[in-house]
Amino acid sequence: MTTQTTAADSPRPHQDQAPTGLIPLPETTARALATGGGILTVISAFLAWTWTAAFPGDLTVYGYPGGLQWLVLIAGALTTVYGLASYGIKGLRALAPGGTDAALKFASLAAFATAWYTIFAISKKLGGLANLEPGGWIVAIATLASFTGALALPFPRPHTYPVDPEDSGWEQFKHRARNGLTIVKSAFHADEPAPPRKLNSSVEILAIIAALAVGLLVFTYGIGTEYDELFIGFLITVSFSFAALSKAGLVAQISTFTARHRNITLIGAFLAAAAFPFTQSDDQYATIGVYILIFATVALGLNIVVGLAGLLDLGYVAFLGVGAYAASMVSGAPTSPFDIHLPFWGAILVGAGASLVFGVLIGAPTLRLRGDYLAIVTLGFGEIFRLAANNSDGSSGPDITNGSNGIASIPNLKIFGFDFGLEHSIAGFTIGRFANYFFLMLLITLVVVLVFRRSGDSRIGRAWVAIREDETAALAMGINGFRVKLIAFALGASLAGLAGTVQAHVTYTVTPEQYQFANSVPPNSAFLLAAVVLGGMGTISGPLVGASLLYLIPNKLQFLGDYQLFAFGLALALLMRFRPEGLIPNRRRQLEFHETELDPGETPPPTVLSKTGV
Repeated sequence: MTTQTTAADSPRPHQDQAPTGLIPLPETTARALATGGGILTVISAFLAWTWTAAFPGDLTVYGYPGGLQWLVLIAGALTTVYGLASYGIKGLRALAPGGTDAALKFASLAAFATAWYTIFAISKKLGGLANLEPGGWIVAIATLASFTGALALPFPRPHTYPVDPEDSGWEQFKHRARNGLTIVKSAFHADEPAPPRKLNSSVEILAIIAALAVGLLVFTYGIGTEYDELFIGFLITVSFSFAALSKAGLVAQISTFTARHRNITLIGAFLAAAAFPFTQSDDQYATIGVYILIFATVALGLNIVVGLAGLLDLGYVAFLGVGAYAASMVSGAPTSPFDIHLPFWGAILVGAGASLVFGVLIGAPTLRLRGDYLAIVTLGFGEIFRLAANNSDGSSGPDITNGSNGIASIPNLKIFGFDFGLEHSIAGFTIGRFANYFFLMLLITLVVVLVFRRSGDSRIGRAWVAIREDETAALAMGINGFRVKLIAFALGASLAGLAGTVQAHVTYTVTPEQYQFANSVPPNSAFLLAAVVLGGMGTISGPLVGASLLYLIPNKLQFLGDYQLFAFGLALALLMRFRPEGLIPNRRRQLEFHETELDPGETPPPTVLSKTGV
């Protein structure tokens, strides 16, 4: 029988040490190096990095940054700001309510990673480091010096346990690696900032507006990146810069402000989104925008089923297809089996109603199942819908969906004489076809957000959460589990049908291949579920952000070819490992995922066996 020794026999952890950095440098030298490197990084962005314009972005100009230089400039400026704030300069401390050192490390990492990625990209594309101008060497040295200084900043050393000399070499290596990882995590750790004091409402609202403006600017820049190197640099800069702002406590502070002014935040977010088409010179990126909104709206509907009610639905994209097919059949398409042309309001009611009916018909006999069994049934429903639509061509089955050819030539929508297929001029701006549908889809997204918010805060929403947390306990408390789950299933299905109505008119054609469980092009059931989990289950903004990233990033990573899904899957696996609660988590779920974790910097003691156990 194996027995563990008592706590007294366990190895004692190393005692707390004086705060030191990962690199042995005096604190004053390290802080000056990090700040000075940030300043030099900003200056180097105005120098030429290469001699030829053959590298995208034209990095040959003195005095004006181009392409990737702008990203390094932003990261360098952020490094400089937090470096100066670490000296306690008045006015800058307000930008780091949670502390400056961890923020400075991530900001310098953003500048270092983006600059060195650019140097390697130039060398690879142009054929060696000989193609660098002095500005390229300066930015490489400046960012390296800044990051080195940031790593040398002192931090409280964590508790670590010594290696057992009786362990095997592999066990000793794993233990040392675990101790090293603990020390590195502690170096980048920042304490939770204190709750911000309540400011004047107008000041908090201005802060929310500024945050929304920055978000619009970042999204517009990211969606408009013109070449692969710039998009990868954009991802590097945004990721580490957001981490720096989070460690500084600004993200938590803005979150507190938005929680105090939820209605204003909601209105401001949709006004910022409505401004997006006016930032574009043509309809190219409005196309991506409208598809992102369709994907996000369907993901938000799935969030009711998965995030609130805890029902794993793997065939949810079928409800999007039901709505799209139903609306296309009554919208006057020449390939429709029914000679019906309803106005938009009639078509959208038919699409949402058809999805609602299918949701009830599928949910009624299956929602008494739980867990994996329910997931398998919903997966089967999704495949049955696709195969049925593919075979309803008049030869293999009834002539309803025109088989694999689908329903084509779906006419553009007209609402009160406004033709969504034509260009229109608004305040001097020319709005194209996809921008018209973008505004329509934005209104539908707003409706879905309001439905989600009101239902989540209602009595039925609390019943969904109770079912999700513990169905047996909820039933014992008198909640009608079947009825509650059926309502969630039907509501989520109708919201998907609502989005499907618009999708049918945007794409002109509805075919069965658009509604698969997994495909390289969203929306499909796998990507929809990933958007909910990635963004944060049970929240409003989580699936919207997750859907935007899941649509935009694969669209921009097409240059990876066959390795696109591999890189994408690897990124998702890493994210789920280190942030399983999602990018914008529900507070309760965040605590659930991390309630058993040790405090930052604490290493679990090794299991020690007694002689009897050995």
